[in-house]
Amino acid sequence: MNWSLVWKSIRNPLASRSPDFWSEVGRDLAARGRDDEALECYDRAVARKPDMPQWLSTRGNVLRNLGRFEEAEASLRKALRLEPNSAAAHFDLGNVLYSLGRSCEAEASYRTALRLRPDMPKVHFRLGLALLKAGRLEEGWKEFERRWRVEEGAPPYCKPSWNGEPVGDRVLLLFAHEAEGYGDTIQFCRYVPQIAAGARRVIVLVRPPLLRLLSRLPGVSEVIALGGELPAFDLQCAIMRLPYAVGTTLDSIPAPTPYLAADAADVARWRKRLAGITGLRVGLCWTGQRAHSPGYLAWNRRRSVPPETWARLGQIAGVQFVSLQKDPPAGAAARPRRGIELHDFTAELHDFSDTAALIENLDLVISIDTSVAHLAGALNKPIWLLNAFDACWRWQLNRNDSPWYPSLRQFRQPAPWDWDSVISRVRAALQRLVAGDSSELRPPTLGG
Repeated sequence: MNWSLVWKSIRNPLASRSPDFWSEVGRDLAARGRDDEALECYDRAVARKPDMPQWLSTRGNVLRNLGRFEEAEASLRKALRLEPNSAAAHFDLGNVLYSLGRSCEAEASYRTALRLRPDMPKVHFRLGLALLKAGRLEEGWKEFERRWRVEEGAPPYCKPSWNGEPVGDRVLLLFAHEAEGYGDTIQFCRYVPQIAAGARRVIVLVRPPLLRLLSRLPGVSEVIALGGELPAFDLQCAIMRLPYAVGTTLDSIPAPTPYLAADAADVARWRKRLAGITGLRVGLCWTGQRAHSPGYLAWNRRRSVPPETWARLGQIAGVQFVSLQKDPPAGAAARPRRGIELHDFTAELHDFSDTAALIENLDLVISIDTSVAHLAGALNKPIWLLNAFDACWRWQLNRNDSPWYPSLRQFRQPAPWDWDSVISRVRAALQRLVAGDSSELRPPTLGG
């Protein structure tokens, strides 16, 4: 399809295309992550033919990607009035309610979808997320377990799954799935030492940038990079399954920190490098990795803080900012916005072990929901998490702390896209900290 000609047609106010045409173009644009343009197409389709529940549902999904959750809910509820027995629409509505933080209502929508169509593993998976977000961990892990039926490419290790039973003399392989984020592995590798204490041999398989960092986990026999040759083993378990395997509840999360450590020689090297940076040293990370799917692209847009907004943290006397932003967005560190200076050493950060050593020489880390936040929490470094309105399940509801990371403090959006108020609160907290109020670095009250 010639997208240049199509978009000229879309922008032409005199264009008179059929609603099916606009729906088709909208679907293709949405599949490419071009949600603003896709919404315009679906609006045109629905305006011409308002009684098509499928179009209303897909329009609702596009609105959710754009963070316009209340409008998304309205569109999906209209679709369900037209087609009340649509399991797909109930599932989509559940996703919107989840984003709105209405976990109980999301659960009800997911269960309705399953009643209508029991053969939808992805609904079980999303139901698990809603239960986990509500703090119902034991129930949530069981549904979350269905992810292996949803995601393709699970490593086909032809060995029995480990489900928490004594390992004994057998060899256990714990692996990170290729599709998992680095933060997932950092969060759940906390279980490895206690499991290794009851096993003859534990092998850990992770993505290469985590290899050196996780090699220092106590009790681990061997850490191998994904794609490397595996030794013989008897049992296997994904690292993301470990909370399920050991039956973790909200009260039994193994939270003692630090459970990861930087290399001592690397820490000393960075101490010398940063000797000239005086005052409060604050690490800053404002966006995630490049998207690998339209849904991830939309999520990354919602969780990321625009440069013109986080630059307002500058000009606080006594604060020095150090960039922790890797990958292509790191280019912004070399071209900082007016009003903020960023010390940028990211070209020297080749893996997470390097980043951990740099973080150990900082006083505070300020980060969005990305692997840097998990790393700082695992190192027990004070971490201020800039969290989107539709926060991930692991940060739960109505909390400014985290049961996973005792040193973490959340600054949550009160409304979608409202980073201004978040940065204003962070700026005020930094000013109090520089003025001598050390309580700003204390962990928040558990459950607060």
